[in-house]
Amino acid sequence: MRDATVTRTTSETAISVSISLDGTGSAKISTGVGFFDHMLDQLAKHSLIDMTITAKGDLHIDDHHTVEDVGIALGQALSKALGDKKGIRRYGHFALAMDDAQIACALDLSARPYLICTLDFPTPKMGSFDTELVREFFQALATHGGITLHIDKKHGFNSHHIAEAAFKAVAKSLRMAVEKDPRNDALPSTKGTL
Repeated sequence: MRDATVTRTTSETAISVSISLDGTGSAKISTGVGFFDHMLDQLAKHSLIDMTITAKGDLHIDDHHTVEDVGIALGQALSKALGDKKGIRRYGHFALAMDDAQIACALDLSARPYLICTLDFPTPKMGSFDTELVREFFQALATHGGITLHIDKKHGFNSHHIAEAAFKAVAKSLRMAVEKDPRNDALPSTKGTL
């Protein structure tokens, strides 16, 4: 089974993440940040990665530490669950439309973290959630998951739609990349390592 559990405890947050790469997209999410929970539900549902995520953070300050630390723990769990990466597709890409928003994602489970994120939001907040935290989450996910991650906004004027389309596009790309390749059970690299 390609499963992993990661816990992360700091003076700012206490995070627990459990995932199963070969799941059905079931999600049990509780971070204390409503909009973020909604986005993580989308990530699980559309990647078909089962996720149980709990977080207790210093929300009396703001949502930043909670969102970033969940990204760190989730990235670590993905890396751990992938193991030696033999037989995975490695690459994933998806262009996703959601009403006014169209977001394209391309990623590589390369162990070389890099983020390109051209999401610009027309509003600084979605409800009480800071739009800049979307990028913070993806930066933490890419860095600690060893993912080269490109997320590009093609269109969009509604901040909620832009964010949700981004999470769904990343989810669909992850689904493709973590899947087993039925034609190849070797490591998907000519270098002999990932």
